[in-house]
Amino acid sequence: MALKIGDKAPDFKANDELGKTVSLADFRGKAPVVLYFYPKAETPGCTAEAKCFRDNWDAIKPMGAIVLGMSSDSEEKQKSFKDHHKLQFTLLSDKNKSIREAYDAKGFIIPARMTYIIDKEGIIRGIHNSQMDPKSHIDFAIKTLKEISSTQEKTSPEASGQE
Repeated sequence: MALKIGDKAPDFKANDELGKTVSLADFRGKAPVVLYFYPKAETPGCTAEAKCFRDNWDAIKPMGAIVLGMSSDSEEKQKSFKDHHKLQFTLLSDKNKSIREAYDAKGFIIPARMTYIIDKEGIIRGIHNSQMDPKSHIDFAIKTLKEISSTQEKTSPEASGQE
């Protein structure tokens, strides 16, 4: 069954580019998460997508979001990709494709290029699926993070004058 906006994001554990285990639960209650799945490191579309996240870091950082890029590449390949393109965010290895499966980001001939925006409570607030326009993922992420931020400000006790 496909995930949809409003669903609880499936928790996962994966190794980052340094072999350290990262869990989605690590960020619950702390920060929104941009989880983007890409087919393969160092391919033209995936490199363009990663560079868009890198080059728009100043727009993402003030919103407090954590960016996690995920593919089935090995930790070593992820580290090489991160270092080569000077990426500031974490890359995760989903070698057995179980996380991709849980997020319904499988694709047909090649793995899907999908981005999920997950709020601090672990709820999916946005889903973007565009194989052919890798650069559209950063615009989607920034727009959705801004929407989450403005919604949280309106519903926070401070915003309503409550303590």
